[in-house]
Amino acid sequence: MARLVDLKEALTCLQQGKLVAFPTETVYGLGADASNRDAVAKLYLAKGRPPDHPIIVHVASPKKESIDLETDWLEILSPWWRDIPDLALRLIFTFWPGPLTLVLEKSKTALDALTGGQKTLALRAPSHPLAQELLRAFGGGIAGPSANRFGRVSPTSAMDVLNEFPNQDGIAVLDGGNCAFGIESTIIDLSDSSAIRLLRPGSITPEMIKKKTGIDVRKAVEGETLTRVSGSLKAHYAPHTPLTLYAEHTLPDLLKTNSLKKIALLIWNQPPLIELQNKHHTFIQIPMDSNGFARNLYRYLRDLDHGQYDLILMPETPSGQNWDGVRDRLQRAAFGSGAASD
Repeated sequence: MARLVDLKEALTCLQQGKLVAFPTETVYGLGADASNRDAVAKLYLAKGRPPDHPIIVHVASPKKESIDLETDWLEILSPWWRDIPDLALRLIFTFWPGPLTLVLEKSKTALDALTGGQKTLALRAPSHPLAQELLRAFGGGIAGPSANRFGRVSPTSAMDVLNEFPNQDGIAVLDGGNCAFGIESTIIDLSDSSAIRLLRPGSITPEMIKKKTGIDVRKAVEGETLTRVSGSLKAHYAPHTPLTLYAEHTLPDLLKTNSLKKIALLIWNQPPLIELQNKHHTFIQIPMDSNGFARNLYRYLRDLDHGQYDLILMPETPSGQNWDGVRDRLQRAAFGSGAASD
């Protein structure tokens, strides 16, 4: 079964081509040596991940006392990307280490197994201090999709990982506490400089990028052919318990229709417009704060998934870019939830 290890043992496991779950500021990643073909194959097998679904590679950031930051970044990134434009460096200098993933054309030496058969590769530098310590000690890239079975709810604690792989031998788990952001990184595609696209929303929004760098990031248009990236399938992040998103005006009918079911009803921490009284229903107040909600989203889904509920009802999110990441995860989770997705 998966087991807890310290930093020294985690490093040894990576060097031996084994799998190590490690903390990041977003969610826990299931890590493998990104330059080791066999280790990456183990990673796909452990998750049950389709071979055409690409992986994000995690890299260390230069030390704070770096004299020439640009040169140090180029040295770190050049084994993975073919070219590194100034545009990428502007984003890296501003947001790395942090919850932003960038996509560019891969180098000749980067494994095709990391890209899902595409010409592009996704990279990021996590800001979690233990992740950075591991990456610096390892001295290379760590392939690190979320440390869960493919399509299921992402883990935000070491215990989540242990529970996710109870019968999986050979997975070491590095405990770095609870994740600060709680949802996966924002993904930006820079492979076409004429159209910089948002491929996955997250804590870093296009508005933030524009404000801090002057770079315009365009949201994808429906029907547009996009680079495949982690978390982009219609069904993802899904609990086994059916999950339905509701607008407040639809809630009375939903509760009436499901009056005899054991329901977990999540409501904003403000007075609801209807009377909430039913012995079969559990009411849970949640913060109407995008960062607070994101930080606890997967905790809610995981805990409720073990509560033997017939149905989870979650409110639709407010509008605005600061809610886009949460909205994206909830919509995919709802679509993939329930027994039909198992």
